Amino acid sequence: MSQALDQATPRAGLPALWRRIEGPTWLVAVAVYAGWGALTWHHHALPWWLILPLGGWLVAWHGSLQHEVLHGHPTRWQGFNTVLASAPFVLWLPYPLYYSRHRRHHAIASLTDPLEDPESFYVEPARWRRLDPGRRLLLRVNNTLAGRLLIGPVPTILAFWREEGGRLVRREPGCVRIWASHAVLTALLLVWVVGVCGIPLWAYVLLYAYPGTALILLRSYYEHRPAPEQAQRTAIVEAGPLMTLLYLGNNFHALHHERPNIPWYDLARTYRAERERLLDENGGFLFAGYGDIARKFLWRAKDSPIHPGWAGPGQQGERIHG
Repeated sequence: MSQALDQATPRAGLPALWRRIEGPTWLVAVAVYAGWGALTWHHHALPWWLILPLGGWLVAWHGSLQHEVLHGHPTRWQGFNTVLASAPFVLWLPYPLYYSRHRRHHAIASLTDPLEDPESFYVEPARWRRLDPGRRLLLRVNNTLAGRLLIGPVPTILAFWREEGGRLVRREPGCVRIWASHAVLTALLLVWVVGVCGIPLWAYVLLYAYPGTALILLRSYYEHRPAPEQAQRTAIVEAGPLMTLLYLGNNFHALHHERPNIPWYDLARTYRAERERLLDENGGFLFAGYGDIARKFLWRAKDSPIHPGWAGPGQQGERIHG
């Protein structure tokens, strides 16, 4: 069915050769790398209050490019695509681990399940009962949009390092190679950032990597929910052109999950053509934009950190799947 739907996707709007070489994605790649290079080079000539939004934007935009690349764009050669996406602008995330975790996120039949979905922000009741009051408060605050943006990068990064660090300590296949490669790439990036451009590491973290991670977390803040049916667990955010460009159409997330191989520049047009069906299938899980999400959840938790698809106390480990 997916193949048939892909073939039915509207293809008008771009010249055949430009589409065949995935020109829009190449333009984004050039803009991301040239923009980041120019901003870091001119870092000391600009005020911090301008660097912070520009640096965060470029790092988050690079994250969107990485997402596009791991779904098979802009070439048929995954090795080349990997080279294109592997620069560690965000510092803390090795691209091969992002690749494997995100592909697993697409493959599972239980989105948001805290033990199966590697991108879930929920916890099962048994783990919640083991947490101290401070950790519980942190999870509650992290479920507000303000909390996710301001402090969310810290628990996100620490949870990732704890999980993947355990695999590294156990020397699971490929882990040493992945982290060694990431260390080399990060060192090369810091040669440019610190050695050539003279940006202190703390300044790069606070003005580029941290706000970039926060913008990535804005996109993922409410793109999934633990609904009874799998099809109703993925949102649509009808963002404006600027935010749609930042996230390369990934705000049309229900459509992306249905057909993950559609290139980013076709998502908005395909969504408009199939809007009624998509919203019917995802149960109307829709936001009018990221401003809409902020108005509703800036200071209010969107839901409980405890995943509701689990049986209660006394039935530990028995998940209730939709």
